[in-house]
Amino acid sequence: MSAPVLEVRNLKRDYTSSGGLFRAPKVVHAVKGVNFSLAQGKTLAVVGESGCGKSTLARMITLIDAPTAGEILIDGQAVDSHHVTHEMRQKVQIVFQNPYGSLNPRQKIGDVLSEPLLLNTRLSAAERREQAMAMLVKVGLGPEHFNRYPHMFSGGQRQRIAIARALMLNPRFLVLDEPVSALDLSVQAQVLNLLKDLQEEFGLTYVFISHDLSVVRYIADEVMVMYFGDVVEHGSRDAVFADPQHDYTRTLFAATPRADVASIRERLAKKAALAQ
Repeated sequence: MSAPVLEVRNLKRDYTSSGGLFRAPKVVHAVKGVNFSLAQGKTLAVVGESGCGKSTLARMITLIDAPTAGEILIDGQAVDSHHVTHEMRQKVQIVFQNPYGSLNPRQKIGDVLSEPLLLNTRLSAAERREQAMAMLVKVGLGPEHFNRYPHMFSGGQRQRIAIARALMLNPRFLVLDEPVSALDLSVQAQVLNLLKDLQEEFGLTYVFISHDLSVVRYIADEVMVMYFGDVVEHGSRDAVFADPQHDYTRTLFAATPRADVASIRERLAKKAALAQ
């Protein structure tokens, strides 16, 4: 049996405040011993309210921040978080919430996509251009977009470009940090379908950070619920949604309006009854 693409063992992250004249420094336990493993081609959704530790976890598994304690393994190989190798960094890429903020407004899209190849491979300029053109097509754009600037694209198109850039080095897994929350609902659906199609075509592995449970229900294979740095529930999507075990998970689900037609009709009927 092959090793999981990503494995996390007892991962912790603490932050220490500076304190003050009459206050001792305070330690904040942002992530408190997280464990999970993720197989190739699967999606783990990490959900919870703002401040629960999910973005801190994302920064650690993308090797941006070093954990205070614990271990990260990629393809069975332990990562030295204080001395991350160039090869290890290429195995993980991140797609951020704001696609415009993550793209250099002065760089043409072709250069945005070609730059990772320029810095990390020995491909010729022609080969880099060919691969960038091909990736544009894969994410639903065209060769005519190669020489345009980020401001010339819609939010959904810019997120497609950010996804394309993340895939240029064939990473082992992607961390998607609220990748559709800044987009309109119709555009969200298009980007989510793109992520599904790319996952199926390339066998991609995703860690999907989100607070939107309707999105999670659509894209996830497994769901991990975080609350103040702790994992309070972890299981398959179907099991967690059908029968949440933890009180916080049930509260979180109850506070999220359901967007299916039957639920919308029920809410409208209740509103009409109250009006009468």
